[in-house]
Amino acid sequence: LLFKEFSSTSSTTAVGTVTSRVSRNGNAITEKDLLNHEDLAGDRGMVDDIFDETYREKEGPKPPLRYVWRNIILMSLLHLGALFALTLIPSAKIQTLAWAVLCFVVSALGITAGSHRLWSHRSYKATLPLRIFLTIANSMAFQNDIYEWVRDHRVHHKFSETDADPHNAMRGFFFSHIGWLLVRKHPDVIEKGQKLDLSDIKADKVVMFQRRYYKPSVVLLCFTLPAVVPWYFWDESIVISFFIPAILRYALGLNATWLVNSAAHMFGNRPYDQNINPRENPLVSLGALGEGFHNYHHTFPYDYSTSEFGWRFNLTTAFIDLMCLLGLASDRKKVSKEVILARKMRTGDGSHKSG
Repeated sequence: LLFKEFSSTSSTTAVGTVTSRVSRNGNAITEKDLLNHEDLAGDRGMVDDIFDETYREKEGPKPPLRYVWRNIILMSLLHLGALFALTLIPSAKIQTLAWAVLCFVVSALGITAGSHRLWSHRSYKATLPLRIFLTIANSMAFQNDIYEWVRDHRVHHKFSETDADPHNAMRGFFFSHIGWLLVRKHPDVIEKGQKLDLSDIKADKVVMFQRRYYKPSVVLLCFTLPAVVPWYFWDESIVISFFIPAILRYALGLNATWLVNSAAHMFGNRPYDQNINPRENPLVSLGALGEGFHNYHHTFPYDYSTSEFGWRFNLTTAFIDLMCLLGLASDRKKVSKEVILARKMRTGDGSHKSG
């Protein structure tokens, strides 16, 4: 069949040029967005968070599961401690509950604005003071050091829903939520992770300093500081001070992040690309400070907002915008409305029509 091209338009985003070609064949109209990976890299200088279409899973039986019993025991104890902490909430002082919420938000920003949007995707630039704050917040979150978090997350995007994806959602809700931390990584995850270009992360002295002193930073910032403040400043019970701002807050932060890997890959609509698994899930966005607009994020991973809706259910976007206003951040990458609409019309599931 002969396809006759009758129009060609191009629009420039903050990260490069996207050419939209429309072809007609009889009554059929085909539209393609031709995305050049070098253009998508833009001044980020990277494409390792763009899905690799050439990857093929190895044939044959899957490697056997190898349980990491240390993680199984520690995660079990953590969640038992969190359940106990719930019973202490009625006895806690209002200042302690407010402090726990503040610790949750700060630690979450260390993941969302820090290891995710800044370091994994380089979707904006941060000054040294902001990078130091986000590193401190990241240690308070205790979800692996920034270097390791970035490596696993870039592999997740580049090989999403394959054997090389650390928390492959095709292996079920439990595996993508927490199970991937309780077993040894698939060999393909390790192999692909070793081949990523992480030179930008290695060049960041703040990140490498955190990696060098990660364990003591976690003891101090994730557990000691959250517990000592209520006990010292307003005479809260040491038991309540430890179990609510430290243990319960930490467990909730972990599960909020894990829901992005599990629920936001399984439940919701796909207005931008119905051919990929990640979904739009506003409930996950509420708990994860804006990270639940996941169909958009996997379609446009270089957008600093991870959403086309700005501050809606997206506290992290508001935080980054505030940092830009204060001169602590700059160069936010954003996809144009024209490119977003073209992508919705070409590959979306049609749910955008209902608003």
